[in-house]
Amino acid sequence: MARHVARRDPRAHWLLLLLGLVALLAALSFNGLVTNVRGGSGPAQTPTAPAPKQVSAAGPVLRLDGPTPVTRRLAPRTLALTFDDGPDPRWTPQVLDVLRRHHARATFFVVGARVNEHPELVRRILAEGHEIGSHTFTHADVGNMPGWRAKAELAWTRNAIAGATGREVTLFRPPFSSTPAALTRPLYDALRDAAGSGHVAVLADRDARDWERPGVPAIVRAATPQGGAGAAVLMHDGGGDRSQTVAALDQLLPRLAQAGYRFTTVSEGIGAPASMLPAGAGARLSGIAVRWAQTGAGWLASAMNLLLGVALVLGVARLGVQVVCAQLHVRRVRRPRRRRPVVGAPVSVIVPAYNEAANIAATVRSLVASAYPTLEVIVVDDGSSDGTAEIVERMRLRGVRVIRQANAGKPAALNTGIRAARADLLVLVDGDTVFQPDTLHRLVQGFADPRVGAISGNTKVANRRRLLGRWQHLEYVIGFNLDRRMYDVLECMPTIPGAIGAFRREVLLAVGGVPADTLAEDTDLTMKVLRAGWRVVYEERAIAWTEAPSSLRQLWRQRYRWCYGTLQAMWKHRHALGEPGAGGKLGRRGLPYLTVFQVVLPLAAPAVDVFALYGLLFLPWSKLVLAWVGLLLLQGFTAAYALRLDRERFGPLWALPFQQLVYRQVMYLVVVQSVVTAVIGNRLRWQRMARTGEAAALAPPAPVR
Repeated sequence: MARHVARRDPRAHWLLLLLGLVALLAALSFNGLVTNVRGGSGPAQTPTAPAPKQVSAAGPVLRLDGPTPVTRRLAPRTLALTFDDGPDPRWTPQVLDVLRRHHARATFFVVGARVNEHPELVRRILAEGHEIGSHTFTHADVGNMPGWRAKAELAWTRNAIAGATGREVTLFRPPFSSTPAALTRPLYDALRDAAGSGHVAVLADRDARDWERPGVPAIVRAATPQGGAGAAVLMHDGGGDRSQTVAALDQLLPRLAQAGYRFTTVSEGIGAPASMLPAGAGARLSGIAVRWAQTGAGWLASAMNLLLGVALVLGVARLGVQVVCAQLHVRRVRRPRRRRPVVGAPVSVIVPAYNEAANIAATVRSLVASAYPTLEVIVVDDGSSDGTAEIVERMRLRGVRVIRQANAGKPAALNTGIRAARADLLVLVDGDTVFQPDTLHRLVQGFADPRVGAISGNTKVANRRRLLGRWQHLEYVIGFNLDRRMYDVLECMPTIPGAIGAFRREVLLAVGGVPADTLAEDTDLTMKVLRAGWRVVYEERAIAWTEAPSSLRQLWRQRYRWCYGTLQAMWKHRHALGEPGAGGKLGRRGLPYLTVFQVVLPLAAPAVDVFALYGLLFLPWSKLVLAWVGLLLLQGFTAAYALRLDRERFGPLWALPFQQLVYRQVMYLVVVQSVVTAVIGNRLRWQRMARTGEAAALAPPAPVR
């Protein structure tokens, strides 16, 4: 009806939202990669073709950057202890303590993600004279992944070490590797690719298999070379419980020292120059940036887990409060403590109408057919161009008046009807709404309580045959009517719907009539009534059938206006927070509830959906399915309970799972759009819904009066 001119159309926020969600998914995915780091050795893939014989039968150190592989072995009675999968805050310090106690040096092949988590341990390894090599960034099987990913794993690890220590590494041990004899062709090809970026591959002569935890004696036997031969021994200082490794190391070192062994690094053991070189400024800065990114991604994932936890707690608490309040409301309405006098005072029904030709006849007929002794119906035609007024006039029904005015908006039409009304009880009805015969009688009975200034009826969706209609039907029953029962009990009803609401005339005059400075005039008016000190209640048995949007575009336009108008009304009545009486109940109960459940949580919903996608990629599907089914059952219980309270069939429940895939996203994107519109200061135009007349089928024939 009212038309406000938009100053600018805020569309850049959709691009910003999309980029933000992509960035969030990228950060969460990065966190998923680094937190799913595993440990241990052994093959990670099904056996494939072996590596060339000149490599599989050679020494453990492989230089593959030339046309012919170059391999090296350790000198006799030289032991290069190597430790994979660290640094670990528990086991790496214990391994270092044992090495220092026995004056032994070793080589640590570190995982880049763990370097970023514990850079101080890497610096301690170097400070105590040990050597560091790369073990990829996420303990990934480089022989079973695309080449770009393998290069990224090596580059990230090299930068992580550079950022933590100022040194670059050249030694590289692939995860899930063992001795040269166990080298597969895919892994050999991956090592050749790694050689192209300056890496020297280091395998092992002896695999202690300590990751299997076979017992300390077995680890000592597996790590002991035969006949005084030199060896590179594969052990682990991270990736699991390494208590047996520490104990075995404490036995192995003195035993081999007595046999004349010296314990050194891989590079010294083969007589090669130092493998660690000073890192350039670019590598150090890249390493620091990756560490910050990993830390930030971890914080973000923790924040998302906290958000989900808070949302779940709030959702369960909301359900608990709704159920308790609904039960109290049922007892109070259906089993009142004392019988109140029947209200039969004259009623004026005001119907603002703008281009309502599809439904206006059905609306008026249903009102005239009401089982109520004295009423008048005032149809205020707000400049319609489709013959709405003429349709009503041709019906020639007793007690029905038509008032024409130039288009001025719904609030102005309502105020015109209020001024023209003769009764002291006024019912405001939308032009697409159909009443049941007993609706009007039930609606006004609450006025027997002199404290009640306004009453909300029970709005139901008439056009619910299609999927979109069923979704809206469930929303009306669950999200609107279940909430209204709670609001009634807590005495903080924020909205009487425009489709069906009753008011005392004195109340409307006292608050200045229907306000026109927000797009949610029904919410604005209800809040004004509460702040004026009156009670606002809900009558579940006063049923009005209304036509809901029949397309996603119409739904978007309607809910956009509702949400934006509600934000306007909430801001307008924010001072109710500090008021006493009914206004204070609105401010300290109703407004926080609206803020949390209609603004804050919907704004967070896109991030929650991204987190769900992250879960599909990185979390066990069994847990995800269990969580999804659990939430769906909770929603199903809520929906079934609300349907039972409203005496509705349970048939539409089948549409509930699909509602989470489309309808929910539309609703939270509406909130995003509304908040952005409000923040940047745009004024939203009135968005009128196209009527199809489906609600008219519910109207009874009008009696002759």
